[in-house]
Amino acid sequence: MDKIWLHNYPKNIPENIDKNSYSSIVDLINDADKKFKNNIAFTNLNTDISYNSIASYSNKFASYLQNHLHLKKGNKIGIMLPNLHTFPVCFFGALKCGLTVVNINPLYKYREIESVLIDSKLDTIVVFDKFLNELEKIIDNTQIKNVIVCNASDLLSFSMKVIVNIVQLYKGEVYSINSKYHKFSKVIKCKNEFSEIKLSEDDIALLQYTGGTTGKSKAAILTHKNLLSNISQLSLWVKSHIKIGEEVVITALPLYHIFSLTVNLLYFYYIGSRNILITNPRDLKNFVRTLKKYKFTVITAVNTLFNLLLTSSTFRNINFRKLKFSIGGGMAVLKSTANNWKKTTGCEITQGYGLTETSPIVSVNKIEDKFNSTIGLPLPSTEISIRDSHGNELGIGAEGELCVRGPQVMGGYWNNIEETKNVFTSDGFFMTGDIARIDSNGFISIVDRKKDMIISSGFNVYPNEIEEYVSSHPGILECGVIGKEDKNRGESIILYAVRHDEDLSESDIIEFCKKGLTIYKIPKKVFFISELPKNNVGKILRRKLRESKLSVK
Repeated sequence: MDKIWLHNYPKNIPENIDKNSYSSIVDLINDADKKFKNNIAFTNLNTDISYNSIASYSNKFASYLQNHLHLKKGNKIGIMLPNLHTFPVCFFGALKCGLTVVNINPLYKYREIESVLIDSKLDTIVVFDKFLNELEKIIDNTQIKNVIVCNASDLLSFSMKVIVNIVQLYKGEVYSINSKYHKFSKVIKCKNEFSEIKLSEDDIALLQYTGGTTGKSKAAILTHKNLLSNISQLSLWVKSHIKIGEEVVITALPLYHIFSLTVNLLYFYYIGSRNILITNPRDLKNFVRTLKKYKFTVITAVNTLFNLLLTSSTFRNINFRKLKFSIGGGMAVLKSTANNWKKTTGCEITQGYGLTETSPIVSVNKIEDKFNSTIGLPLPSTEISIRDSHGNELGIGAEGELCVRGPQVMGGYWNNIEETKNVFTSDGFFMTGDIARIDSNGFISIVDRKKDMIISSGFNVYPNEIEEYVSSHPGILECGVIGKEDKNRGESIILYAVRHDEDLSESDIIEFCKKGLTIYKIPKKVFFISELPKNNVGKILRRKLRESKLSVK
């Protein structure tokens, strides 16, 4: 496709990025530590940590991995943490050892954790103590040998440590830690010398799990080059809007998510920003109190989170004079949300688009533009192609599958040659599974999804997984799951089920789901019906579920 989007590129933005100036993410981290050593790197729970301290802690963490756990370059480590100071320390320390990081959602239930651990075959994991019980249910079924346990009070100031420990005791959230586990608080006291590891841009940095374009979870292989390239692309795009060493970014999206990891953690660390880590954005009162305290310049969020903040009268009264731009990703930003945000903050929401497989950013709107409901223009060194079901390239305005090629695109899926082949065209474009069109000015709009994937609160949810789990209930014969448009979540999960236990209620199923599914995978509504629509081979037709008014039983 002719690169028509270049005509609308911001001034002084080149068509392509230069060769990466760093050989690895570790080089980027070390460079930032030297340039901004006295700057505050992270703020969490009223505790500041400098770049110099992050360097020291991550080196000690790396030293412990090397000298006590005897981990070598290429070994894999799972990180299962919320947004706390411990996350960047563990993430940076692991990369310094040359390890491949496997990010794991700390809200996962045991069966979801088990799937990732078995597929990745990792033998070391860092886990938040509050979620340790889910890991322990399945740990004997995995290859896990080393467990490092973090606590909410780790790396906090003395006064905050006392407060957090008292609150945990009051809430009954003090957990007994098996003596064979390694406490993070002791790990970072390691006195052994850390031996630097030589890394190249082709080494694997992440195995980032995703549902991809089909329902089964799999890991995108992201190299140091993939991540460095995406950081360079983003850096060129926003360079005229940022001041090195002066930005204050709000990180409420979880760092284990690729969007927050690349943009909030790595990019903003690279430019010497102060990163305000929000551990629990659902606690709106404390979240807004934090926003009011710090004069933040950038915030990233999903539509759900923007809407949540707008419900707060306290938030609406914050002084937003320092706010430069707000970035929306993970799910479509609704026009009504963008308009309300602009009215409240005086700042436009800049919407972008990406996937786990693309590290993640593919396209983004110009920072200075008004919200236009599109996903913007491709980043430098990024090619897009709109193709039909036969792989033929389509023209302006035509709707087809969005395909992407660029240095940020993964090399393939971990240990899954067949699926890797299925998502790449013969000329090397990654097939996103999203139906899109490009207008005469080069702006891309997402029309629909090729598969049945649901996006709920910015997270990819796959009907197969929920159907499989709910069907294990003794009172359920079969079920089907669809997504329904929801102005707050993006999509709500709706479950249609055929039961053979007539006493089974909707609340029974919801409670059952809470035991085995992450919160954003739990159905919002359950309908009991007499029969599910199927094709001639017995496959459930979700399209019929969406289109038909089925008789509720």
